[in-house]
Amino acid sequence: MGVCWQGFKTFFKIGSFTLGGGYAMIPLIQEEVVNRHKWITEEEFLDLMAISQTLPGVFAVNFSIYIGHRLRGLKGSLSLAAGTVLPSFLIVLAIALFFTTVGDSRLIEAVFKGIRPAVVALIAAPCIKLARTAHITLSNLWLPVFTALAIWLMGISPIYIVLLVAVGGFLYGKLVKS
Repeated sequence: MGVCWQGFKTFFKIGSFTLGGGYAMIPLIQEEVVNRHKWITEEEFLDLMAISQTLPGVFAVNFSIYIGHRLRGLKGSLSLAAGTVLPSFLIVLAIALFFTTVGDSRLIEAVFKGIRPAVVALIAAPCIKLARTAHITLSNLWLPVFTALAIWLMGISPIYIVLLVAVGGFLYGKLVKS
């Protein structure tokens, strides 16, 4: 079986069984791409997460495009990206057809409310694991916490934070590491 087909099936599975968007896909992507298939290392995964988040577009699609390109170039990128978006497309199409008949059902509303806590857990678990990989400890935990609070409570644009961190990283590299 070809690598493109294997990658398509892997990302189709990830896209099919993940609720909550790209961040909820992180544990499945990590399990499949790093642990099971060993297409990239844990460190590369962490770097790729950062890159995928900063690029325009959908996180999981950006991720799949990189992995696909690494495996088989353009053909791999197209295969894995298709595997990532096809399940969502089919699910949204099915929901649209289904909701025209039962859209106001209390049962359906209750199901979606019940899914929310599971999605939060799916996002929190890889964040904790990735924090360990990124060497975030109690002594430097204040930085991501402050950043999240600055965005949430003070309404500071993430763009300004990215620019500030880029300048800070540059200065740190020039002044402290030299």
